[in-house]
Amino acid sequence: MKKAKLKKALGLVTICLVLVGFIGFVEKQSQLKTYQGLEIDLKAVSGVYFVEEKEIESIVQSAFPELKSGLPISEVPLTALEDRLAGHPFIKSVQTSIGQKGILKVTINQHEPIARIARPMAADGYITTEGLIIPTSPSYTSRVLILEGAYAELLMDQGSVDAMPELMPLIEFVTKDEFWGAQVSELEINKRDDIRLHQQVGKQIIEFGDAHDFESKFRRIDVLYKEILPRKGWNAYERISVKFKNQIVCE
Repeated sequence: MKKAKLKKALGLVTICLVLVGFIGFVEKQSQLKTYQGLEIDLKAVSGVYFVEEKEIESIVQSAFPELKSGLPISEVPLTALEDRLAGHPFIKSVQTSIGQKGILKVTINQHEPIARIARPMAADGYITTEGLIIPTSPSYTSRVLILEGAYAELLMDQGSVDAMPELMPLIEFVTKDEFWGAQVSELEINKRDDIRLHQQVGKQIIEFGDAHDFESKFRRIDVLYKEILPRKGWNAYERISVKFKNQIVCE
């Protein structure tokens, strides 16, 4: 029995020594691994790239000149690199990893524009799906819903739609609905409670009021389109309003 226990103990010790040796070998090999190049995986947004690979490469080369072939992997500043790229206005998230061959892979997800704030006297901006407001791209233009008006410009200056959280559900509704996405060409936002819809068909600007209860308001506009305007004519009224609860005002 004693010999069997001794033999078992020696076996466990041997296994432990082998594991320790293997771990040490792996760590040693990891330390010997060096940086061998950069690979960028840039995810498109609806087939569009608002930031290009060449721009990412230029940022990395400029901010991290030490990234050259032969640099020990342990000295590659992964966290700093992610932080630097995450500061780009069109980049939503960044992930970095180093493969077995020493290739640094940078995976980038872009922000997705859902609307565009148009300003006659200053640069335009995009509203992202997260409600952030970012600059437009010099390379690409996204065909999205247009927002204009004094309050839209105020939101642009603030950098997000946080001051008007009820706006995002309205934008998402118009954008995702096949009919309204095609019919509504612009939201004119003069105040929080003074939104006006510009149409693709029909000369009237529809007084929408605030962004609350928007589904009910669109149901009333739908009644207008299906039951009233076909009989009266698309340009029969100069003023159309659905800003009052359960009412359609046509004058």
